[in-house]
Amino acid sequence: MKRMIIFCMLFFCSAMALTASSSRTVKYKQIHQIIKQLETMVKDEDAELLHTPENPVKGCLHTAVTCFKEGIQKLQPLSSQENAKFTKAIRIMSNFTYRDPRKQCESTCESYEKKTPKEFLKGFASLMQ
Repeated sequence: MKRMIIFCMLFFCSAMALTASSSRTVKYKQIHQIIKQLETMVKDEDAELLHTPENPVKGCLHTAVTCFKEGIQKLQPLSSQENAKFTKAIRIMSNFTYRDPRKQCESTCESYEKKTPKEFLKGFASLMQ
């Protein structure tokens, strides 16, 4: 009987661990899809250039995500017709969080090169992959 209880507990714990990692993967895929949608809706000409982290060091991923979240707020829709979809996508992206238990990175957002909004979104998409 004890063996059966231990087996059931082990099975339950392993199932919960698999579910937790798969939900994170689904979340990142959803964010990646939203970024791809934003690429078609964002104003690229006459728009503000944004600091775009490229190839961040492993310890600097939190800083890179924070830079992208700040830059997302500065994006503008291509046309007023897409404004509702655009606003919803921006709101979802604003709620995205990335936690890194390591110490903070020494680089800041301003240390990254400024690029156009579409290049900015492509950089964010590559980070999410």
